[in-house]
Amino acid sequence: MAVAENASRSPKTKQSRLRGYQLFQCQMRFRPEVVQKEQTMSSAIRTLHSDELAYLSAHELAARIRRRDLSPVEVIDVFIRRIEARNPSLNALVYLDFDGARMRAKEAERALVAGESWGPLHGIPSALKDLFDFKPGWPASLGGIRALKHHVVNGYCVFCERMEKRGGAVFLGKTNSPLMGFRGTCDNYLFGPTRNPFNLAKNTGGSSGGSAAAVADGLLPIAEGTDAGGSIRVPSAWCGVYGYKASFGRVPFLVRPNAFGTVDSPFLFEGPITRTVEDAAIALNVLAGPDPRDPFSLIEPPVDFTAATRRSIRGLRIAYSPNLDVFPVDGKVAETVGRALRAFEEAGAHVEEVKLGITRSQRELSDVWSRLYMLLNLQAIENMKHDGIDLFGQHRDDFPPEYMDWVEKTNRMSGLDFFRDQAVRSEVYDAFQNVLGRFDLLVTPTLACPPVDNATDGNTIGPKSINGVDIDPLIGWCLTYFVNFTGHPAASIPAGLSDGLPVGMQIIGRRNADFDVLAASAAFERLSPWQENYRICRERPLKA
Repeated sequence: MAVAENASRSPKTKQSRLRGYQLFQCQMRFRPEVVQKEQTMSSAIRTLHSDELAYLSAHELAARIRRRDLSPVEVIDVFIRRIEARNPSLNALVYLDFDGARMRAKEAERALVAGESWGPLHGIPSALKDLFDFKPGWPASLGGIRALKHHVVNGYCVFCERMEKRGGAVFLGKTNSPLMGFRGTCDNYLFGPTRNPFNLAKNTGGSSGGSAAAVADGLLPIAEGTDAGGSIRVPSAWCGVYGYKASFGRVPFLVRPNAFGTVDSPFLFEGPITRTVEDAAIALNVLAGPDPRDPFSLIEPPVDFTAATRRSIRGLRIAYSPNLDVFPVDGKVAETVGRALRAFEEAGAHVEEVKLGITRSQRELSDVWSRLYMLLNLQAIENMKHDGIDLFGQHRDDFPPEYMDWVEKTNRMSGLDFFRDQAVRSEVYDAFQNVLGRFDLLVTPTLACPPVDNATDGNTIGPKSINGVDIDPLIGWCLTYFVNFTGHPAASIPAGLSDGLPVGMQIIGRRNADFDVLAASAAFERLSPWQENYRICRERPLKA
């Protein structure tokens, strides 16, 4: 699909590629030993294989930049060239700001010369999601709404603000998402589907599908996800990467004009999608902490979440639910996750299968999620109308029929209906609390099915049934949205491959117990590493 871009595409000469290093040399010409080291940097990075650099962790890249083994300018240029070569077949990034990224990379390089550090992700490439995620001057189509192709919000979301100012990251662009994030697949009428780097015929999952695909394909080491029903964890499962959703309030989430909207709807989150658990922990160090603009942000002293990745899980009690009581789960998914559980036992944890005691049907519960999340959507649409953009008037055809069906259903809700739905949500919370009162962690499949085929009309949806059981094709196959009812920390971790496609395992912790989730994730990563799986992505065709 076509990509909106405000970047120069002129060929780079050898002389221009060395510009960053000449800056180092000029400013340090009275220190010959430093000059000699900097002169070797450009040749070193050119001899480093593109795939090797692309699949380094953010932690390792940042360490090499700090040691000046790599220059921020050349790192960003390598990733820009990789995006130019590979993104057209993937459709992961839908807006590119290469000029802005190169400018910030030069600033990062000058800071290193001056002995300054911007943070633990100094000079590391990243991307925002094209949903409710903002950077001044960048378009925000809210998930590929055609009428909003050139819509700009001149403010920051927390992820961008903190990753830039605290972390030192360099943002290259925005990633694809479904319209208003209202489905578990990644497709829309404006940009089309994002293709899974493990199989281009398949979808990535959503709503942070562009981010997950970009990380799996080595276009970025870290990217933003947002999560109202699983949108960090869903595409992480289908793309074989690690997605982390923190405890509610751990990472501030800003909503206006209704600052309390994150409680009335399923809990909303911003968080990292990475290829390693350590990278997610580093990002959480950057993102976590109170913000006076968010009435629900946790007021706690700073902690180092990377310490959790080195902690033993020996003696932890882990509850395993193969289906959260009510979801039909594809047999190959169940088999892969069941096999992956052995790693926890190998690490010294005790694993026990449990029932949560959920009695309502999965269809009733997915309907509750859809109504509550649609209420937040309707508020956003109403705010746009106040700003002079009537999306449900002139631009009604921008919305898929499934979306408009839920608009009509939700508009018929009464205030009492809203409170009834919150009571159902409370039942799920109580069920989770009951299990997590007896166990340290709850583990489930992330999703009930393998990746689905991409549609050709901009309207990819999930399966309508699994194992002969009817489900909602938008969200009913996602064992993730229960955790947005409750606010517990949760991650999706690669459990293995089935027929060459990734399967995700969801790790859920007690309220505010992010350390436990990260510790269990890191223990699993040590015993069941998944980095070799990215060979499939490296070797994929560059044409869809």
